[in-house]
Amino acid sequence: MGTATLALMIYVAIIIIWATVVKKNMAEGMILGFLVVGMFGGKNALGFIESAFVSALSNEVLFASLAFILMSYLIKESELLEGVLNIFDSLLGRFRGGPAFVNIGLSAIMGMLSGSNSANTATSGAFTAQWMIRTGWKKETVATLLAGNGGLGAGFPPSASMFIMLGFAQVNSLITVEELYIGLFISGVYQVIYRIFLVFYLMEKNGIRSGTSREEVSVFKALRNHWKSLTVFLGAIVPLLVTTGPLGEWLAAIGLEEGMSSVSLLTWIPILMITIILVLGRKNLKKNIKDTTYLVDTLFVHYKDIGGILLFAFAASEIFSKLGLVNELVTLFGSLDFSKPVMVLIVGMLVVLVAGPLSSTATLTSIGLIAFSALLSVGVSPLPAAVAILVFASTEGASPPASGSIFIASGLTDSRPEKTFIPLIKYFVVPITAIGWLIAMEFLPLFV
Repeated sequence: MGTATLALMIYVAIIIIWATVVKKNMAEGMILGFLVVGMFGGKNALGFIESAFVSALSNEVLFASLAFILMSYLIKESELLEGVLNIFDSLLGRFRGGPAFVNIGLSAIMGMLSGSNSANTATSGAFTAQWMIRTGWKKETVATLLAGNGGLGAGFPPSASMFIMLGFAQVNSLITVEELYIGLFISGVYQVIYRIFLVFYLMEKNGIRSGTSREEVSVFKALRNHWKSLTVFLGAIVPLLVTTGPLGEWLAAIGLEEGMSSVSLLTWIPILMITIILVLGRKNLKKNIKDTTYLVDTLFVHYKDIGGILLFAFAASEIFSKLGLVNELVTLFGSLDFSKPVMVLIVGMLVVLVAGPLSSTATLTSIGLIAFSALLSVGVSPLPAAVAILVFASTEGASPPASGSIFIASGLTDSRPEKTFIPLIKYFVVPITAIGWLIAMEFLPLFV
């Protein structure tokens, strides 16, 4: 066993013990893990620690992740999110099973905004939980769907898990930001398609025969009153159009290739979306954000943990890179002599099991790099490997018994959490793991 592999094992152990045994703040565990890993640099330890910390501070992914947190906060305070909800209601509210489809759509939208499974479950559930129960769904089934659909918070870009993967030097040297963004988006579409079929199945099983719109608002009226809310997504659409696809190719052909190549999705998507929110929601932001004290009290809680986790995860990955971790892991897994399908399944099960007691971000922080190296060692291409790992980790919201999404969903539906455990494993954990396996095996293409 090499020095870097030993350092990784100790690093993983520190993070898991800190989160599950000591039960302290994850960011604190990340700091401790980073310092311990730095000590493996021997006489160069202090230099390793200093250079890795400085490199992490200048990491574009760190800026983007914090910017997306701000964007998620502002869209709620600006009340633009309510407009999106009303449009979804008008489109699907009167259809059979409409509230369940609205929950899927809203979870996907929130996944592209917040990247948080628990926040996803709370936001979509607050809007759809009682609505679904009123239209005939059983409480436990509603809680199962809310918690399971909440996993789209990590299943769609941008997400903290995606930022962690991009922050690993061993990953971003093989995959571009644009490739991972689009690849994860396509995998999210696969998950949405599965959830749609699941709702149809559960509607038959539960005898759901009709839908009732929350406010009986026509699509035309909803779009007329709230169309401005949809313009927020131009902040993501425009940078994607000018850097990829036919428009990007045309701009490159007329001599703007150098300029377009300097457009960073991770930088410009949150900047443009925040700008649009500030312009469109300025009146409600002034009304809802009463003063600077309120701003600090309500915004800081979103930053205190994720900022520290990301910063020191990136810093630790820089040290692992200097220690030569990838070469050691590729050699190690290459010696195990597992076939590709078996290794992908083993890695998937490992990620899912770790994601049970931990969050998807903590899972990727602790074993994301070793999982990536393991998949590469059996011939999985870098992009499908990274996307599959993110899909495996997105089961966190549906993994009993420690998932916060389960208890949020149970609280919203006044149901017993333990009654959702087996359905969640059956309807979400196993099928989503299978989707990740199919992506890694390239049976489900990413079109990137």
